[in-house]
Amino acid sequence: MTAAKVLVVDDEPQIVRALRINLAARGYQVITAHDGAAALRAVADTKPDVVILDLGLPDMDGNEVIAGLRGWTTVPIIVLSARSDSPDKVQALDAGADDYVTKPFGMDELLARLRAAVRRSAVSTSDEVEAVVKTEAFTVDLVAKKAERDGQEVHLTKTEWGVLELLVRNRGRLVSQKQLLREVWGPTYENETHYLRVYLAQLRRKLEREPSRPVPRQESGSVFLDESCAC
Repeated sequence: MTAAKVLVVDDEPQIVRALRINLAARGYQVITAHDGAAALRAVADTKPDVVILDLGLPDMDGNEVIAGLRGWTTVPIIVLSARSDSPDKVQALDAGADDYVTKPFGMDELLARLRAAVRRSAVSTSDEVEAVVKTEAFTVDLVAKKAERDGQEVHLTKTEWGVLELLVRNRGRLVSQKQLLREVWGPTYENETHYLRVYLAQLRRKLEREPSRPVPRQESGSVFLDESCAC
């Protein structure tokens, strides 16, 4: 049986060392990252079974890392943080964390929570998507949150990115107009279909080589930017 792979994200060397020694002694493969950007890339590159994440990182808040991961992966995330107040725990769990352990922590308790997370990881891979998605016309990097056409980065507004990200995460499946409007704009916008016509037209102009003739859906995994909101 292949050993479970654990990504430890923390900027405290003593914590990283203690976790690496204890996890390796119990048969886990251990990968480490010391800031948020490295953590996001490590998840994309190594596909760990579980992420153990500190919230106080030098380049970004851990909640931003959680939100970035939840845009494209369901990997279980165990927060390991010195923040013990209830609002901090609620924020992390609402962002998409699966569990929350406060520092200082007992190694036995953390290992028990890790085992539970590994079990969840083994049965929850159906919603995973690739971090970098390439089409004939453009490339979308869900980790870096950017799109490129012909090797050049394309500037997208926050809303344009929200539409594109949702389509990419659901490629090969039908995305209804109401679902797009609800998830990108909010539940009160479900009937504002003219928003989609405007934003999908903008995305076509920015990403498609021939905006008036989008690349047709030839495979179930393609991304299709048309007004029917199919992907």
